[in-house]
Amino acid sequence: MPAFVPPTVTPPGKPLGILPSLREARRNVLGIIPAIAYTQPIVTGRTGPARWHMVQGPEGMKHIFQTNVGNYPKSEVMIRMLRPAVGNSLFTSEGAAWRWQRRAIAPVFAARNVDALAPVMTATAARAADRLAASGGQAELVREMLSATFDVICDVALSGREHFDAEVYGAAITRYFLTVGRASLLDFLEVPPWVPRPGELFGRNAVRTMHSMVAAAIDERRKSGAGAQDDLLDHMLKAKDPETGRTMSPQELLHNMQFFIVAGHETTALALSWALYLLANDSAAQDRARAEAQGVLGSRPARADDLGAMPYGAQVLDEAMRLYPPVAFLARNVLDEDRIYDRDIHAGDTVFVNIWSMQRHANYWDGPDTFNPDRFAPEAKAQRDRYLHLPFGAGPRICVGANFAMMQAQIILATLLARFRFSPGGPAPEPVMHMTVRPEPGITLNIEPL
Repeated sequence: MPAFVPPTVTPPGKPLGILPSLREARRNVLGIIPAIAYTQPIVTGRTGPARWHMVQGPEGMKHIFQTNVGNYPKSEVMIRMLRPAVGNSLFTSEGAAWRWQRRAIAPVFAARNVDALAPVMTATAARAADRLAASGGQAELVREMLSATFDVICDVALSGREHFDAEVYGAAITRYFLTVGRASLLDFLEVPPWVPRPGELFGRNAVRTMHSMVAAAIDERRKSGAGAQDDLLDHMLKAKDPETGRTMSPQELLHNMQFFIVAGHETTALALSWALYLLANDSAAQDRARAEAQGVLGSRPARADDLGAMPYGAQVLDEAMRLYPPVAFLARNVLDEDRIYDRDIHAGDTVFVNIWSMQRHANYWDGPDTFNPDRFAPEAKAQRDRYLHLPFGAGPRICVGANFAMMQAQIILATLLARFRFSPGGPAPEPVMHMTVRPEPGITLNIEPL
């Protein structure tokens, strides 16, 4: 059977000009990546007054994420898109503000704490399976996986969702991505970020909706004391910089909780949705993953201590995040003169961290657009540069919740594969990126209980 080639994005033959770039970035950020970026480690160009470099080679990634990380802070455009929702949280802060928050928050995601939250993930996986069993044989998987991962994040972050309406909160996230989270002509013209963009005005209600729900949960916790299971909010309320003793202000707590709730369920749900879509279109891979899951689980939901016996499921998720990294394209400012590959990088340039192209690059992967979970078998991974697969970033700013996300995704995926057979039930989705890489118009699958 030939390898499955899932949907991708047809690149333009050459870098786009300023207005075509704006139009395409507002429709799909991935559409501005030129074809040459899939065959070269770095591409340099200009869009209007701005000089930019797209980096999609592992040596360049290591340089930006690790070797000279201080020279490449998040771009002002990225910060403009994110700050209304998450303020100066761990994700958006730089320098000393980032360092103290990282020191305070890192222990929250220590292995012992993540392991203690695993039973919540197991219970959520069981509920997700029950919903699919009652779906009538077909379901839109992005919606289902967002509901499942929102269950997890509400339980592990807040010991429940008394203050959250999942539909309202999810709609607010989508509204935010499509307003504040879209590129503006003013960004391309390098108008200072303090000048309001139209999208920020249209997204204000979405921000208020999200913040009011998170603030209500925090206020209730301050009144009532510890949560039912020593949850993430409890840990964040107690989080303290081990060097200075500093704790979070109410605003810092709000913004960090908001970030973890959004990032902690959106990205995992997308990885699961893409993984199920890929398996639905590759019956051999799905049969192999199902046999592994059923051999360990039977029909019960997966637990954390099962995961070591189900390596192929993890390989499927890794391959799904190679083909469809949740966050695929990042922008960085350049503070000082530098050199990446054979290019002189000047202060004031923009560097695009092009994870999408690197993970589909013709020089680094055999059949880069095909689905092949065996790329992530232990022996294959051992022979590959670790900077070629970066679904959670790398270096000191690697995603602090990466282990949490992978455990959640593996538990849910194994539970569903042990109980159902999936097959295509709708049109092939297009990968579209605004803030994250979502399948448009969704992923509809047929679901056959076993």
